[in-house]
Amino acid sequence: MIGVLTLFALFASLFSLSKVGLQYSEPFFLIGSRMFLAGLVLLLYQGVRNPSAIRNGWRQLPGLMVFGFFAIYATNIAEIWGISKMVSARACFLYSLSPFVAAVVAYFVLSEVLTWKKWLGLCLGFCGVMPIVLEHSTCSMDGSLGGLISLGDLAIFFAVFSSSLGWILLKKCVTTGGLTPLTANGFGMTFGGALALLHSYLSGESWHPFPVTDGWRFLQNVALIAFISNGICYNLYGFLLKRYSASFIAFAGLVTPLFAGFFGWFFLDEQIPWIFAVSVVLFGLGLWVYYAEEKKTSALSN
Repeated sequence: MIGVLTLFALFASLFSLSKVGLQYSEPFFLIGSRMFLAGLVLLLYQGVRNPSAIRNGWRQLPGLMVFGFFAIYATNIAEIWGISKMVSARACFLYSLSPFVAAVVAYFVLSEVLTWKKWLGLCLGFCGVMPIVLEHSTCSMDGSLGGLISLGDLAIFFAVFSSSLGWILLKKCVTTGGLTPLTANGFGMTFGGALALLHSYLSGESWHPFPVTDGWRFLQNVALIAFISNGICYNLYGFLLKRYSASFIAFAGLVTPLFAGFFGWFFLDEQIPWIFAVSVVLFGLGLWVYYAEEKKTSALSN
């Protein structure tokens, strides 16, 4: 459980780092360069340390390319485009649908079945996150709240679906395909990053010669983000998928807005409303209910 909370605490820190990175680079290029370079580093490391893992990865290349397309390319491109069309709190609100999407996708792809207690835990966690998200949610980019679903909303929905499907495909690669998380992520990041770089070029970002305004600061930012995200988070996610169900990991991801609120208070001296405590209690209760049922069903299956 500590590993799960650590994972999403690190994911929460990436929001601020990515925002800083956008000051020095175009968004699609920032995503593509980080993913592509991190993927190459992982493959190089695995090639030296465990050459047989690379050979096994080549044998499963079609599945890894599908994983890279959804989890790396489609998720990040749709997410950053959607966020550009709305305030971040609204995007965070839409991302709170991830556990429910992941539960449905896992049901069809991995035959994971949720008991009524797991659904109860999901609902409690969802209710716990909503107050803190809506407390910071004010309006969309055009100054309105609510209304018809926009193209930005659809982009975020697509990112949620792609992310859920991508991680479930990764789970299949590391559990049934026998791949290590490092190998699977290396192939997926390299392929997804290459697609994002191509997207950057074709979308009209300023390649003269690269879409970067400050090369040194850009490299510092990319290195730090790549270390936290690609080096730690993605591989820790793959490791945790060996221990927990895909739907549980997705549900635990609801803790990200809570960590983001804490980091804002701790590092930026932002005020935390009293409703934050209510969110923590409700989410903690939901996570406990879900985790207890997860352990129970896991013990019965063994």
